[in-house]
Amino acid sequence: MRKGEETRGRILDAAEEAVLAKGFGATSIEELIAVTGITKSGFFYHFRDKTELAKALMQRYIEDDEQVFDDVFGRARELMEDPLQSFLVGLKLLAERLSDLPNGHPGCLIATSCYNEQLFDKAIQDINRGAVLIWRKRFRGMFEEIMAVHEPREQIDVDQLADMVSTVLEGGIVMSKALKEPAVLAEQILVFRGFVKLLFERR
Repeated sequence: MRKGEETRGRILDAAEEAVLAKGFGATSIEELIAVTGITKSGFFYHFRDKTELAKALMQRYIEDDEQVFDDVFGRARELMEDPLQSFLVGLKLLAERLSDLPNGHPGCLIATSCYNEQLFDKAIQDINRGAVLIWRKRFRGMFEEIMAVHEPREQIDVDQLADMVSTVLEGGIVMSKALKEPAVLAEQILVFRGFVKLLFERR
């Protein structure tokens, strides 16, 4: 990795930790400069302003989440041909990966920016909305494959079902932090897994 890329990465790492801990408004450029040990001109070489930093943070966060989903559900597809069984295995793998985080999930930048939407311009709000729609499309595709083979026990809107994946993940993060119980997130994923199993499996 080139030095410039390494420095940019360190700034983003420090910014993400600070934003998740106390919010975007309470995170200052001066603080990030002190934490990373760079000069002010060094910061502005990489990011024109805080808005530019926020965009980079959001885009990196979305790419990282997409990589996690690609990894776990891609592995599940290799293990199981049936789309329902593949999805159930994928949820199990996702729960295992998130339960391995030593202090629980650090938080979600998407949710954080939604809670503080007034601090962000339309470009960042659009990135946020785009991320949610990307995840809806991903999981809708999976559920459409499942429904082509397995008829659900109840009529359900496929987009709403796809959105449940995101709401379970985001809700699990909030609950685990509120209760200070890191295991809650993985447990919620497994509860959702049970729901999907009941919805589609025939006894």
